[in-house]
Amino acid sequence: MLIDSQLQEVQKQIILNLKELINFKNFEPGDKLPSERMLAEKFGVSRSNLREALQTLELYGLVKSIPQSGTFVADIGITAMNGMIDDILGLAIPSFKDLVEARIFLELKGVKQAALRRTTDDLIHLENTLADYSDKVIRGEDAVQEDLLFHLAIAKASANTTLNTFMLKITPEIITNFEKHHVCDKDTAFKGIQEHKAIVDAIREQNPDQAKTAMKKHFKDLYQYCYNIE
Repeated sequence: MLIDSQLQEVQKQIILNLKELINFKNFEPGDKLPSERMLAEKFGVSRSNLREALQTLELYGLVKSIPQSGTFVADIGITAMNGMIDDILGLAIPSFKDLVEARIFLELKGVKQAALRRTTDDLIHLENTLADYSDKVIRGEDAVQEDLLFHLAIAKASANTTLNTFMLKITPEIITNFEKHHVCDKDTAFKGIQEHKAIVDAIREQNPDQAKTAMKKHFKDLYQYCYNIE
């Protein structure tokens, strides 16, 4: 099993190979890339690793995947694409502090949008994820994954596809770091139940300012902990 740094190097090499292929074949905006199977064979990598590299490029808007149709070059100039890929290749593995700051920035905006845009189905989903988190905490079990699923439910309720995509992208790394640093102790987890309830109440009442205030209070301990470990 590849460790994080090795996996990142594999992903970077695949992205570099894709860049060279797009340039060598003179792909134009809107052109269809070869199939995942063909690309994986050409680059000598697994299809799962290739798929993750394509998802990274799609996250940055450089390719577009259409179900049942394939993956297509985005509608931007080749010069801009090459420059953006070079920037992506230069990105370092985010630190725990980076992840926390990004998460807080996204969620303080997202929770206000969730309060304004949430549907009845969104509210039911939020209440269910809150119940799952509360049940695990009360039983004395680790609830890190349930906590993150609750926050993903808020991102979904924001009805902002890009925000939701970013949250989905960083969540696995956040879970890993939470478990590594033992962020959620018993006292913090129990306090989290009440804080989560306050957030849900504000979203239910469609009060964006109250929702943001409740989220800031929820993140206070996490933010302080993040800077104490630096």
